[in-house]
Amino acid sequence: MDGNGRWARARHLPRTVGHQRGRRAVRATIRAAMRRGVPLLTLFAFSSENWKRPADEVDALMKLFINALEKELDELDENGVRLAFIGERARLDATVRELMASAERRTAGNDRLQLQIAVSYGGQWDILQAARRLAERHADFPLSLDDPETLQSAFESGLATAGQPPVDLFIRTGGERRLSNFLLWQAAYAELYFTDVLWPLFDETEFDRALTWFAARDRRFGRIDASEAGQ
Repeated sequence: MDGNGRWARARHLPRTVGHQRGRRAVRATIRAAMRRGVPLLTLFAFSSENWKRPADEVDALMKLFINALEKELDELDENGVRLAFIGERARLDATVRELMASAERRTAGNDRLQLQIAVSYGGQWDILQAARRLAERHADFPLSLDDPETLQSAFESGLATAGQPPVDLFIRTGGERRLSNFLLWQAAYAELYFTDVLWPLFDETEFDRALTWFAARDRRFGRIDASEAGQ
């Protein structure tokens, strides 16, 4: 969800105002996902690299995150949204961790949309954590390396997204053309949709454009079309 700062700068406003405006796009995207029947939506709210930003901006982002969660939780719960958070929670303040855990417990029974929010998350961190867990689980008994499917399944069970399907559609706003360490393993075969629209301006219409583009993709996953077989 890129472009909050640039949206604010273009209007001679503080970056924090851009982040606040970005909340509207979050709300619009969640509602659009529910109306379109999307079962799982992951939002990259705060990356591992974002800790390198100025302390005052990090503090403002965390306060905005707490405020948004407290204000939106009732509506999310009432609309059947199940919240989950992925990322390195140990780096977060205890208040933030408890608020996240409380939201997860409260919405655990909802099934209309699973909303996953990545906070203090990085794809490389996720992969390393999965590798460490795999090594720990099999420290006393070997895991066969001759069965790739079993090995992959064992590895994926240690990811932050364990039990979830791989990413189908990866949307990045703000004109950037990179993954920026987001769901690297999970997005191996994702369709990558890049738009120049800044995140505060991303709305239901823009979401539909991404879905329409995705629907037109020919997803072969390394295979060839039946019409091409034998050629």
